[in-house]
Amino acid sequence: MKQRIITALVLAPLAIAAIFFLPLKFFMLFAAGVFLLASKEWAGFVSKEPSSATLYIFGLILGITLMLMPAGAIWVSELPNQYIISGLSVAAVWWCIALVMVVRYPTSATLWRSNKVLKSIFGLLTLIPFFWGLVVLRSMNMHHDFYFGAQLVMYVCLLVWAADSGAYFAGKQFGKHKLAPNVSPGKTIEGLVGGLLSAMIVAYFASSFFAISADKMTLFFAASLITTLVSALGDLTESVFKREAGLKDSSNLLPGHGGILDRIDSLTAAVPVFAFIYIYWLI
Repeated sequence: MKQRIITALVLAPLAIAAIFFLPLKFFMLFAAGVFLLASKEWAGFVSKEPSSATLYIFGLILGITLMLMPAGAIWVSELPNQYIISGLSVAAVWWCIALVMVVRYPTSATLWRSNKVLKSIFGLLTLIPFFWGLVVLRSMNMHHDFYFGAQLVMYVCLLVWAADSGAYFAGKQFGKHKLAPNVSPGKTIEGLVGGLLSAMIVAYFASSFFAISADKMTLFFAASLITTLVSALGDLTESVFKREAGLKDSSNLLPGHGGILDRIDSLTAAVPVFAFIYIYWLI
C-alpha cells in the first residue's frame, strides 16, 4: 500500500500536468510514450515469450495513422468531423465485439487464444483508438481555449476514477451478485451500480462546469453513462487477456500498481468512445 500511494503521488501530478500544460505536439509525444509502453505489455498477452517485434509493429502502425492525416491539419480538431468519426467508429465496433467476448468467456477464447495475429489485432484495436481519442479530445477548441480539451480529458478520467471508487466501496458493502465470475470474480453487479451512481454525481457537477445547454443535457448524461459503462468493459476485457496469459498484472513497471495497462484499461475504452459520442452528439 505504501508503494501504491507513493507511485500515485508521483505519477498523478505528472499526468495531470502533461494533460493541461503540454502543447499539442508534445502531448501527442506523451500519449505515444504511453501507447508504446502499453504495447510492450500487450506483447505479454500475445505470447508467454513476448517478442520486441510486437512493439515495433504497433509503433509502425501508429506512425502510419499519423502519416494519413491530411497535409496542413496541424490541429486534429481542424479535421472534418466525419473524418474523426470514421476513425473513432472503429473503437465503437471493437468494444461491441469485446462485450461479446467478455459475456461469452471462456467459450469465446477458443476462437483466438492460440492465434497470435488475432491477439495482436485486438491490441491495436484497443490502443490505436485510445491514442487518437486522447489527441482528439485534447485538441478540441484549442485555438480559442487552450485548456478546454484538457478539461474534457480530465472529465473522462474523473468519470472512470469515480466509477472505480464507487464500485469498490459499493461492492465491498453490498456486493452479492457476481458481474462476470468467469472473468473477474471479485466484481459484482452492486459494485457496478455503485460505480455508475458515483460517475453520475460527477456528471451532474460537470454539466454546470461545462455550461451544458438544456437541449443537450440529456445527451450529456447519456454520453457520460455510456462512457462509464464501457470503462467497466475495458477493465473486464484486459482481465480476459491477463487470465488467458496467466498474468496477475500486465507488468511490474509501476510499484504497487502493476503495469501501464492495469492503470489505463478502463480509459482505453472510455476515451475513444466518449470522443466519438462528443463529436457525434454534443458539438
